[in-house]
Amino acid sequence: MEENLPEGANRIRPLVLVVDDDSGLRESLRVILEEKYEVLDVPDGLQALDIVRSCQVDLVLLDIRLPGMDGITVLERMKGLDEQVEVILVTAVKEVRSAVAAMQLGASDYLTKPFEEEEVLSSIGRALEKRALEREVVFLRSELARRRGFDEIVGQHPQMQKLYQLIAQVARTTSTVLITGESGTGKELVARAIHHQGLRKDKPFVPVNLPTLSESLIESELFGHERGAFTGAHQRRLGKFELAQGGTLFLDEVAALKPELQAKLLRVLQEREIERVGGNRRIGIDVRVIAATNIDLKQAVSNQTFREDLYYRLNVVRIDVVPLRERQEDIPVLIDHFIRKYNHEFTKQIEGISPDALECLQEYAWPGNVREIQNVIERSVGLVNGPLIRLPDLPVDVMLPDPRGPIRQAQTLPLKKACEQFERQIVRRVLERVGWNRSEAAGLLGLHRNTLKLKLAKWKMRPSERDG
Repeated sequence: MEENLPEGANRIRPLVLVVDDDSGLRESLRVILEEKYEVLDVPDGLQALDIVRSCQVDLVLLDIRLPGMDGITVLERMKGLDEQVEVILVTAVKEVRSAVAAMQLGASDYLTKPFEEEEVLSSIGRALEKRALEREVVFLRSELARRRGFDEIVGQHPQMQKLYQLIAQVARTTSTVLITGESGTGKELVARAIHHQGLRKDKPFVPVNLPTLSESLIESELFGHERGAFTGAHQRRLGKFELAQGGTLFLDEVAALKPELQAKLLRVLQEREIERVGGNRRIGIDVRVIAATNIDLKQAVSNQTFREDLYYRLNVVRIDVVPLRERQEDIPVLIDHFIRKYNHEFTKQIEGISPDALECLQEYAWPGNVREIQNVIERSVGLVNGPLIRLPDLPVDVMLPDPRGPIRQAQTLPLKKACEQFERQIVRRVLERVGWNRSEAAGLLGLHRNTLKLKLAKWKMRPSERDG
């Protein structure tokens, strides 16, 4: 039935299928509907079912009296093919029994001939609004299952000012974007900023962290699957492309895709349509794709691990996010931002950070970038009981970085002080692990319980609120 599709099958407007053996009525409905919708019309149920199998139909206007197969039977079979398709039954005679049967099978409405134009448009509008709400509910449920990161990009360095300007420029377009940068630099935050400042800000933003998906499930996650497509596929599932309809799909670490899926992604970007796993119906999509990577894709193309044609399809607009070590002036700004954030989350009142602790954090190389400094401040705010985050409150690996690297003056400490800080860190970690059971901790540390109590009193070390 592919030849029956309207030109541009990857349409954005909803597709309405009219099924009636009266050619005059079909033509009248086409005239009424085609200003707002893509319209197909057929005279019988068998052709209607063929179209539902072959493409994504949003709504069907279905005559209840058809040659060969009645409308109730067609409705039941349609719902078996696509349980989300909306169906409005049309008949010349209102029969209560037929209406009840239709509603039980999932019909949205029941119209009796003759009907007014406004009545038809109103019924279709309600049915399509219901369909949109159901899809939004599916999307919101998927969003609730995902842990949100912090919501804004922070930084005043000149490189960040350029980044803000570029985000604002790109947001006004619908171009595909490739964001590059090391892990932890905030590539997803950049993608979210582009989405929320753009024309699609009221539509879904759907992130996909590709390396976390198993190779066997990644195709289903992206494109969805039909019921029975594979073992465990007990019902149809919408993929991320469909959940992002009208909005933005963020593909994080796109280089993780295997060659076969790279080819499928390329085809989707070119044709603007997908097929669910186990299905054969083309589904038009209107999605802006933003991809991110922490590797050099150009080098990956040279190494023949990434498709060159896909690289150029993704690399329409490129945004490079600089690592934190190249904008160290932003470290105090980030620290203040995360202290405020976790003060609010943990109901704490940390006022700031001591000068020596700040100096230590500014000298640290931050291989994990913004994500690492966020984790350090989250831990420190959660554990500190006083008004300030002090040097001994910082993790050992931040105070005493990789010994193979160069030693700066700010990183050196008198041996006695360094040993005491290391001892405090070890004691606290053991106590946290055993739920602050002092007897158990003393046994693990090889100390007498009274010795441990004296050390804790000297250090004024107590469980934080988060430890309970």
